[in-house]
Amino acid sequence: MNGTAVMDDWAASGLAALTGRPDGPPDGSRAAVLSEARVVADRLGVLSGVRVDATELLAGRAGMRGLTRRGRISAGGATRLFAAKDGWCALTLSRADDLAAVPALLEADDVDDVWAAIEAWATLREAGEVADRARLLGLPVAVLGETKTSPTVCRQIGQRTDIPDYAGLLVVDLSSMWAGPLCGQLLARAGATVVKVESLSRPDGTRGGDPRFFDWMNSGKLCFSADFDDTSALRALLACADVVIESSRPAALERRALGPLDIPARDGRVWLRVTGHGTGGDRATWVGFGDDAAVSGGLVGAGTVFCGDAIADPLTGLQAAVEVAESLRRGGGELVEVALAGVAANYAALPTIPTELSSCAAPVGPPTAPPAGGVGADNGRVAQIVRERSTATC
Repeated sequence: MNGTAVMDDWAASGLAALTGRPDGPPDGSRAAVLSEARVVADRLGVLSGVRVDATELLAGRAGMRGLTRRGRISAGGATRLFAAKDGWCALTLSRADDLAAVPALLEADDVDDVWAAIEAWATLREAGEVADRARLLGLPVAVLGETKTSPTVCRQIGQRTDIPDYAGLLVVDLSSMWAGPLCGQLLARAGATVVKVESLSRPDGTRGGDPRFFDWMNSGKLCFSADFDDTSALRALLACADVVIESSRPAALERRALGPLDIPARDGRVWLRVTGHGTGGDRATWVGFGDDAAVSGGLVGAGTVFCGDAIADPLTGLQAAVEVAESLRRGGGELVEVALAGVAANYAALPTIPTELSSCAAPVGPPTAPPAGGVGADNGRVAQIVRERSTATC
């Protein structure tokens, strides 16, 4: 695709409408991102037979919610870019606990205007200091460009086998929010049986938002409720799985003896771990969401503005589906690790096109998805699947 076609594609997709200053023209500098995402989507089609519209994945939520570009405020509004003494940082305050931690971050008793106070505080400190203190409090923060390009991590942990077609696969989706559930949704489109696992006390956070988004990510999945303190039923389900998707912090499942090395595996099982920043060293404890992780990878628009809508999330969900499909083609038996910031860094390394567009299309929402079930709505059906699979392997 030539440069003009790439730019036209970006403008028509609605992604240009999500990138740039709110009082300026739409930004075309990251047009290559969509072109590369289409290549990845085509690869998934070759591997799994599922046809994927990359534009739908990257701009669909914004179209659904009527979002537009806001410059250094993310399209969704929860993340902001701000200057430190020596660089740029991004911080996400999407959860009640994040907002509650701001006084401790600033070492202040009361904070009236949260973002004004954070921006003033950051200008007196180096970006690394800002990030270190925020991470000490468990906040999702990033320093612009701190994450460099890196390949997906794949490690052999089990036996390989001939994998049946996707209609014969059982996928257990322990993930939440966007990237992991999107991977599960794409595998469901390919024909796999996907079980969405949630805790009754702590369901997927997107259930509390626009139900259309939750349905988009989770329709067609079986909804299973699990007790993460009494793990017997969950262990039995994981032992039957061909693919497991999880997006918790790396140590969270291991503490309950539910990690990839704790659960007896079927031959060929692929365990996908989606993280914000990877599993190595201190980064394993860093919290990351789509917008701040994109900044960590350096994926921003011209003039240091947000690119798209939480763009690291859909890019990672799509990439994760390809990595799972590649692993299945190799015979599985692997632990696959995909990090939001790392995927964003790989896309940030694509050539930029310093172009401001005179016009662009607004993002379009995805087709209406059938309603997903409530938490635990399919426990009986899932229990039957576990019995059938357990009997078949005896």
